[in-house]
Amino acid sequence: MKNCNLTSFRDHLDEQYGKEGTKSRTEYEEGFEAFKLGVLLQDLRTKEGMTQEELANRCGTTKSYISRIENNASDIRLSTIMRIFREGFGKQIKLSVN
Repeated sequence: MKNCNLTSFRDHLDEQYGKEGTKSRTEYEEGFEAFKLGVLLQDLRTKEGMTQEELANRCGTTKSYISRIENNASDIRLSTIMRIFREGFGKQIKLSVN
C-alpha cells in the first residue's frame, strides 16, 4: 500500500524555496553550503580536541570569529577559511564546481 502523504525532500525544497535556479532557491542552497562549512569546521575542531580559542590562536584570528563561522553568522573569505584549515589543522581545502 502506497502512502500518498509522503513528500520527497526535493519537492519540499521546491515548495519552500522555489524550483532550482530561482533566486530564493539559490540563496537557500548557498546558505546551506555555508552552514555545512561551519559544521565541518566545528566537527574537525572537536575531533582534534581543540577549543575555539586554541584554533583561533593557531591561525591568527579570534575565538569570536571561529564561533561566528561555526554558527553560520559570518560571511567568510575563501582565503581566510583556507588559512584556518591550513594553519589550524594542517589540511588543504579542495573545491569542486557542479
